[in-house]
Amino acid sequence: MTLSFFNQFAIPNMLGIPLIIPALFFPLIIWFSTNRLIQNRYSTIQSSLIMNATKQMMLPINISGHKWASTLMALLLMLMLFNTLGLLPYTFTPTTQLSMNMALAIPTWLMTVLIGLRNQPTASLGHLLPEGTPTLLIPMLVVIETVSLIIRPIALGVRLTANLTAGHLLIQLTSTAVLALMNTMTLTASMTLIILMLLTCLEMAVALIQAYVFVLLLTLYLQENI
Repeated sequence: MTLSFFNQFAIPNMLGIPLIIPALFFPLIIWFSTNRLIQNRYSTIQSSLIMNATKQMMLPINISGHKWASTLMALLLMLMLFNTLGLLPYTFTPTTQLSMNMALAIPTWLMTVLIGLRNQPTASLGHLLPEGTPTLLIPMLVVIETVSLIIRPIALGVRLTANLTAGHLLIQLTSTAVLALMNTMTLTASMTLIILMLLTCLEMAVALIQAYVFVLLLTLYLQENI
């Protein structure tokens, strides 16, 4: 029974073929686009939301870093669609896999570090040693700052995985309790069902917020190296 709670995080297979790749391409299918000059309401709302989110995301970045807006916005939309994909019945959430989140976090974090080393190598290396540090503390602080720099992509991937995994497990535990109490304690099962609906709404908000936090932290890392 305990293992069955974690079966939802296993990569589903059909005829021995993992379905993670079709799941990754599914958001591209449902994304709406049109070549018409006069767009419909759905497309107008979609464009307005993307524009407002881009402006909000680019606030902490200098003008020289605005060229990364399209890349960061594409990553944000992809994470939002992947995070909310698992809330549909009989679907799979790709971002509950730590390997995938680390595959997204490490290259993007490394991109910000390499940009800093290319544009301002002295300032980037200077972050490893705060100004005015006593001589005796220099070796220890360099090690601490280096470790904190290396931990950044790990924190990005683990944070996203942990939040989504905890939410899905909580929803499954609550739904299991509803099914178990439905025949014996109808009133308690009804109250638990209301809690389950509230948890589903909360998990939807968490999925969107975690995608935004992931990209926002990348923008802050980028701002340090521009």
